[in-house]
Amino acid sequence: MKLWKKIVIGGVSAVVVIVAGLGITVAALWHNEIASLTSIRKIVDAKEDNKSGPVYEMTMKGGYYFDDFIKQDGASSDQELINFIVDNLTKGIIPISLDAPTIGCSSFTAIDENDDHLFARNYDFSTTTSMILHTDPGNGRHKSISSVDLQFLGITGEIDSFLQKAIALAAPFVPLDGMNDAGVSCGIYMSYQGPEGQVVSTDQNTDKPDLTSTTMLRMILDYADSVEEAVELVQQYDFHDSANTSFHYMVADKTGKSAILEWVNGTDETDTDGAKRELKVYYNDDDDALGDDEKRDEFQYITNFIVTPDYYSNDQDKKGLDRYNAIKDTINPDGTNSQGEITYQGALDLLENLGRRTWDASKPSDSNSITVWSSLYNLDDLTVTWVSNEEFDVESSVFSFEL
Repeated sequence: MKLWKKIVIGGVSAVVVIVAGLGITVAALWHNEIASLTSIRKIVDAKEDNKSGPVYEMTMKGGYYFDDFIKQDGASSDQELINFIVDNLTKGIIPISLDAPTIGCSSFTAIDENDDHLFARNYDFSTTTSMILHTDPGNGRHKSISSVDLQFLGITGEIDSFLQKAIALAAPFVPLDGMNDAGVSCGIYMSYQGPEGQVVSTDQNTDKPDLTSTTMLRMILDYADSVEEAVELVQQYDFHDSANTSFHYMVADKTGKSAILEWVNGTDETDTDGAKRELKVYYNDDDDALGDDEKRDEFQYITNFIVTPDYYSNDQDKKGLDRYNAIKDTINPDGTNSQGEITYQGALDLLENLGRRTWDASKPSDSNSITVWSSLYNLDDLTVTWVSNEEFDVESSVFSFEL
């Protein structure tokens, strides 16, 4: 064989070996991420006529490094969380940003006609891109289904590039509601804390490890077997609100236990130092301090104001009070339904009635004009009905999932 042919063949062989080696390396480093990327699919198109955004579904493969995140004591800021995600999920290649838009939401617990325990949630905002996320991390962590607003990751409109799909890999770190296979469900809601509309973020700084808003919800979904365990987990961490906002939570389980978690210091006028806030927990069977109706009702409900007694000087400062009262008055209008019994369809109807497109515009409690999704979790049979953009009567916008 002539020398030049040997050189060409040798060069080609070397290139093949290098490419194959790179392929093996990429597959070894990114096999879970690649599998997750290829699972992304659009399940609802955007619709200009009702200002609704697209909806995607993704199955996240592997453990998305959340065990490592917990072991490193979490993160005390969005930037620390971004650094962790970029270093681990995207291997330092794909940049990530986080943004928490101003949102308004409603949730309630109830018992349906089969004595199953329900956790219902409306996510109110404006046109955005949402995702239904399936996770099964293994290693003693719970399987879960959760709802994500991809605008938190800077994704708006269609996911139509590899870069956007890669950014969506961070979705497990920014859930807004969800349910795990132990029958524990949780939601996060803006609490608008701070005087005269100046929102002050919670920013605890003790010697405890740290969690941001959405990563605390992820911790509950991944590790909690019950409401009590969820609260015990939360109590071990300093809490840091994301993106200059403030949040509170509601968590429930299949036993009928639920709790509202919020971080406060003083009254709304004096609660101006996020570092001084302390966790308050109000269980559904021990919330007498919240009022006569809450004392009577075994079910719980939450919108976008702090429920801690005497926090506000007047009801006008309570964002979402109108929706809060509507939940209470719909489920227990005459005081005789303290257990919160409602049919499954009735719970869906209540979510539909609370939808921002149909809510009484003469007394709006916030600026949000759209309910992006409605999720109704059955904590006993581990199913969820998920409705996109208030289209309860549109078959292609209503989904059923089970764990």
